[in-house]
Amino acid sequence: MTSRETDMPRPGAAERAVGGNGDGRDAAPMPYPDRPDGSAGSIRQYRPDDQEALYRVSLRTGDGGSDATGLYRYPDLLGDVFVGPYLELQPRFAFVVDDGLGAEGYVLGALDSAAFAADCERAWWPAVRARYGGVSIDQGSADAWLLRWIETPPPVPDFARDYPSHLHIDLLPRWQSGGWGRRLIERLFAELADAGSTGVHLGVGRSNERAVGFYRHLGFTDLDGDDTTLWLGRILP
Repeated sequence: MTSRETDMPRPGAAERAVGGNGDGRDAAPMPYPDRPDGSAGSIRQYRPDDQEALYRVSLRTGDGGSDATGLYRYPDLLGDVFVGPYLELQPRFAFVVDDGLGAEGYVLGALDSAAFAADCERAWWPAVRARYGGVSIDQGSADAWLLRWIETPPPVPDFARDYPSHLHIDLLPRWQSGGWGRRLIERLFAELADAGSTGVHLGVGRSNERAVGFYRHLGFTDLDGDDTTLWLGRILP
C-alpha cells in the first residue's frame, strides 16, 4: 500500500516513483515568470480546498512523471487511490508547494502504515468501491490496475515494523529540480518524528535512477525489492 508501483501493468508506471520527481539538488526560492504575480513558492500545510488541485497534480504526473490525462477513462482514479485517503485520514501529514495561486505539488504521509491500512478499509475504500462498482473497462487499460488496487489493496510490507511510516510525493514539472522535493520531504520527516515515528519507507522503480539517487542522498537505504521495484527506508529523526 506504500507505492503505486506494487502493481504496474501499464506502460511507464515503473518510472514513477513515490517521490521520483526530485533529484536532490537545492536552490533558493525564486520567482516564476509564467505566473502573473511572479511570486516565489512556499511550503504550507494542506487545506481542504486544496483537494481538487492535488488530484490534478496526481493526474498530470501520473505517467512516469508525465501527464497521464489521456490515459484514464476515470481521471479521479489516481487521486482516489494515492491522494484522497491521506487527505481524509491523515491531513496532519499533508504539505503542499504553493506560489500564492494554488497547490502545484505535495507530499503525503501516513504515520503508521498498518493502522492507516485498517482505517482505509473502514473509512475510505467502501465508498470508493461503491463509486466504481460495476464500471466496464478494458482489463489491459490504465484504469484496470487501479481498480484492482481498490478492490484488493496490497498488504503492508513486513519491514513496516521498523519503518512504520510511508509517503507519496508529486510535483508539477516547473517545481522539479529546484530542491522542492527535498524541502517537502524534510518538512514531512519533522512532522512524522514529532508524532513519534521511528522510520519511513517508500517504493521506487528500479529503472528510475534519478529518483533512487535522490532518496539515497536523503539518507534512505535499501530494504527489499524485485525486478521492477526497490523499497527504501530511513530511520527517523
